[in-house]
Amino acid sequence: MTIAAILKHKGDHVVYVGPTIKIVDLARALAARRIGAAAVRDDAGKLLGIITERDVLFAIGAHGHATLDMTVSQLMTRDVKTIDLGAPVRAAVALMDGGHFRHLPVTDEGRLCGILSIRDLLKAYAAEQEGAVEGLKAWVTGAT
Repeated sequence: MTIAAILKHKGDHVVYVGPTIKIVDLARALAARRIGAAAVRDDAGKLLGIITERDVLFAIGAHGHATLDMTVSQLMTRDVKTIDLGAPVRAAVALMDGGHFRHLPVTDEGRLCGILSIRDLLKAYAAEQEGAVEGLKAWVTGAT
């Protein structure tokens, strides 16, 4: 299974925020959409980074309530790892596991076209495994 198949099922909508948005406003936007990450881009549309709920939580631990007045650019991850739309799910899982992150931007020829969470990948992997098991059961029992 490829990343493209997951995005086809999940959808490719990406929430973008600007680098100057306050963290309190980011938190409201993430909560309203029930998502854990947003892509950060400038006015020209260039991807600058990614900001996640984890970034905010760690900052609260370090800075307390002052975090809410900070801007996205102060907390975002700038060196963003991405994965290509045509990559297999196992490559995305390996990248996320190796980098210890839970949100992965997806690109198609350099253009951001989605963000996957580890949950998205695990659901797809589980569905793929379930299909394989059912296929093996059918083969063993002779059912078609």
